[in-house]
Amino acid sequence: MSDRYRKMKQMAWGMMLLLLMPLLTGCGVSVPTDARPVARKVRVMPDNDGATLPPNIAPLNFEVMEAGDAFVVRYYAKDGTEIVSSGNPIDIPVDEWHELLRAAQGDTLYTDIYVKNGGSWSRFPTMKNPIATESIDEYISYRLIQPSYVDYEDMDIRQRNVSDFDEHIIFHNMMLSEDEKGQCINCHVPQNQNLTGHSLFHVRQLKGGTVLIDGAQATKVNLKTDSTLSAGVYPAWHPKNDQFIAFSVNETGQVFHTRDVQKIEVIDFGSNLIFYDAAKNQVFDIDCRTDEFETFPTWSPDGQWLYYVSAHYEQQSDNIDAELNSAYPQLKYNIYRRSFNAETRKFGERELVLDAAAMDKSASTPRISPDGKWILFALADYGQFHIWHNSSRLYAMPTGLGTDNPDPQTTVHPALDLKWGAASYHSFSSNGRWVVFSSRRDDGNYTRLYIAYFDSDGRLHKPFLLPQRSPRYYTELFRSYNVPEFLARPVSPTLNDLTKAVDRAPLQAEYVGSSLLVPEARSGISRQLDDSKERIVSTVAY
Repeated sequence: MSDRYRKMKQMAWGMMLLLLMPLLTGCGVSVPTDARPVARKVRVMPDNDGATLPPNIAPLNFEVMEAGDAFVVRYYAKDGTEIVSSGNPIDIPVDEWHELLRAAQGDTLYTDIYVKNGGSWSRFPTMKNPIATESIDEYISYRLIQPSYVDYEDMDIRQRNVSDFDEHIIFHNMMLSEDEKGQCINCHVPQNQNLTGHSLFHVRQLKGGTVLIDGAQATKVNLKTDSTLSAGVYPAWHPKNDQFIAFSVNETGQVFHTRDVQKIEVIDFGSNLIFYDAAKNQVFDIDCRTDEFETFPTWSPDGQWLYYVSAHYEQQSDNIDAELNSAYPQLKYNIYRRSFNAETRKFGERELVLDAAAMDKSASTPRISPDGKWILFALADYGQFHIWHNSSRLYAMPTGLGTDNPDPQTTVHPALDLKWGAASYHSFSSNGRWVVFSSRRDDGNYTRLYIAYFDSDGRLHKPFLLPQRSPRYYTELFRSYNVPEFLARPVSPTLNDLTKAVDRAPLQAEYVGSSLLVPEARSGISRQLDDSKERIVSTVAY
């Protein structure tokens, strides 16, 4: 390399650094020393002040929603580690942010905001975020969909690294769709936060089936048989055996409101539970009572109990569609469980865990904490698809609660402050200290993801919105999140691998009867559904 070329290269680098200097956080930025204190709370978007944070979360970038000519933000820990940034919105480098969180781990992160108007500076009250000692799982998977009711084109399942802003598509429903032949995809659910590399998702309509992921391999199966209500819908992996999966099977429909601000009600016109043994490719009944709507199964961490919710409903006519179109507020779901013997693959008798109907409430999506001590569930006025219910709140109760407790309200408590409403689907991190849940609390239309610390007393601390690099990301995103699941490791197969798996013909599962230790009378799976109506079946699932 000639000396002349070397000098020109050095000059180019020097010019580039000069141009980048104003953009680099903390470079030459000083904290105003003559700022006038302001008594009121600063307006920022998003407002995560007071939320407990993991020590490995992505930067909580925000925009100051105050009028000003200049802005300075100082993040700092008690040991003196700090980041000072200028400009608005705030964009913090990931590495510097993680260094600051490590300094504040087990203590508090402080944030001071300074705003200049004219020639004078103002300083708002310090924002404080407790920093937990426990880390969060590095990834979350979710589905992104348009907020429509019958049109499901252009949806995908993604995984996001929550320690930074890296996001990848797991599968997109337009990979194989052809003109009017479309697909719906839903329910990406891992076994044990994907620690084992096992997960699954469903494909509906074109090339339908359930895609089972085992490490880098993927297989598609058809769980619908002549003796079951539908293909698998809501899944639950057995925590100790990667070949055992419980599913609900649902006949799902939608009722549109004309005056209710909640717009829509999602109803199960029929639902049962099945058990799938992937090693044998066999399907068993678990609970198929015609006067019960069983759904949302989940396992205890030791694999010895299967929890689920069920609503009792006795059909009054030969047209259940017409009945439930108006009677849906009567559907009150309770929490039940059945014991399970992995050696015999048999389930015990049904046990009532929570009589939510006695509280004039309806439970949904029970989840057991990884330590086995708590049931976290959504509770609303009626129904089970609580993503549309403004009354939905997250509640917790000890798993040791039995049916002999005369007053379940003495042990059931709100897991989250009631002002954080409209909470629905939720899942635990692998260490049990973090919960991600979905909520429409911001505008009532779009579902966003919130993360909250779950303490040993079964309570969620103030949550924070899933961080994005741009604070305006959510105001410009016209899609909804749903089915958030923590992943301790990313899904291995590539988009191309999974496309090939979906494109293949599915393996047909075999129905082999009841998996109950004492089989119950089977009176048929039909509820005399009105086949003259076209119903959206399972496309709204999760």
